Amino acid sequence: MLKTYSGSCHCGAVRFEADFDLSLGTGKCNCSVCWKIRLWTVKVRPDAFSLLAGEADLVDYQFNTGVAHHLFCRQCGVRPFEWVDVPNMTGAKYYNINIACLDSLDIDELMAAPLTYFDGLNDDWGATPAEVRHL
Repeated sequence: MLKTYSGSCHCGAVRFEADFDLSLGTGKCNCSVCWKIRLWTVKVRPDAFSLLAGEADLVDYQFNTGVAHHLFCRQCGVRPFEWVDVPNMTGAKYYNINIACLDSLDIDELMAAPLTYFDGLNDDWGATPAEVRHL
């Protein structure tokens, strides 16, 4: 069911809303950035995302191809979301919302949602990594 979720960084400087259906699933990636920050996400279309506060507090970190914009709050260092530009595996810009930054997420609903693993480490986004226990 489509719902509007609110989220924020730790200090609250960055706040956002996103509309998505959690039952469609979440994702974890094994690339070097996602692995180091233990990122667990839900994908959202740009028209379903609203930054409510904190644009000036966001710092954009990019590496490799520069397609992914790994944003973090300059005040507290938390990464509430990132956005991914084209070209990418979907062919359209999208946001990855950090599940841990959602303010009132029903844990049972989260645990019931399917989880997809992405092999970003080997740039094989359609494949499941051989090892996922650490993600």
